[in-house]
Amino acid sequence: MNELERPVLAPRPMGAVNWLGLWTLYAKEVRRFLNVHLQTVGAPVVTSLLFLAVFLLALGRAVETVNGIAFATFLAPGLVMMTMVQNAFANTSSSIMIAKVQGNIVDVLMPPLSPGEMVAGFAMGAVTRGIFVGVATAVAMAFFVDISIHNIWAILYFGISASLMLALLGIAGGVWAEKFDHIAVVTNFIVTPLSFLSGTFYSADSLPEAGQILVHFNPFFYMIDGFRYGFTGISDGTIMTGVIVLAVVNAVLWVLCYRMIKSGYKLKA
Repeated sequence: MNELERPVLAPRPMGAVNWLGLWTLYAKEVRRFLNVHLQTVGAPVVTSLLFLAVFLLALGRAVETVNGIAFATFLAPGLVMMTMVQNAFANTSSSIMIAKVQGNIVDVLMPPLSPGEMVAGFAMGAVTRGIFVGVATAVAMAFFVDISIHNIWAILYFGISASLMLALLGIAGGVWAEKFDHIAVVTNFIVTPLSFLSGTFYSADSLPEAGQILVHFNPFFYMIDGFRYGFTGISDGTIMTGVIVLAVVNAVLWVLCYRMIKSGYKLKA
């Protein structure tokens, strides 16, 4: 082949969205947690079953029903949701933090990915992990608890929206953190308290009046309440309010993550 016959190499044309790059980042995030599925999927399922067993053994006889349904049926959706969001948060925060510590965050920053595409790739990978863990946990609990579906759309909306919310919080936490202790701060002082004070293990109606007012300022309450409604048809709050709250919180977190990555905050030297 002479010089005139050699093919001319040119940059790969891209449209408004780098779909190949976005898919590659998403696939990397999914494969990352699937490669250690016993740790990322199996372990959370076992932990949720232990929570279920402990609460049923400790409170099963004292609290037989909540809002007219069996305590186990009331408790199960909250445990599933808590497991989903904690794993969605862990996926993005650990992925970004490990990349920063090992120095290979440049492998994500160098490709032609826009800040929005980076946020989407990381977030969708974490949402996928949340859904994997949630489905596995619900299937495992179905052997011990009467689980039925009342409204599939509520389950899908609140399950995906809640996983997205914690995925975005994990991105923000991972970008902000300079060491793993900082991620532990976010987990211990934001994620865990809001999870336990969201009505996961109890009905908000059982709280004192001041507690009922405060719990409605917790976005975790709305995701637990809406998700539980999808299974039981019973809720402590207004479902449409929960839909709006999660949409607004996710929008705010998306903008925050976008601006952090676009500015290179704690990512670029």
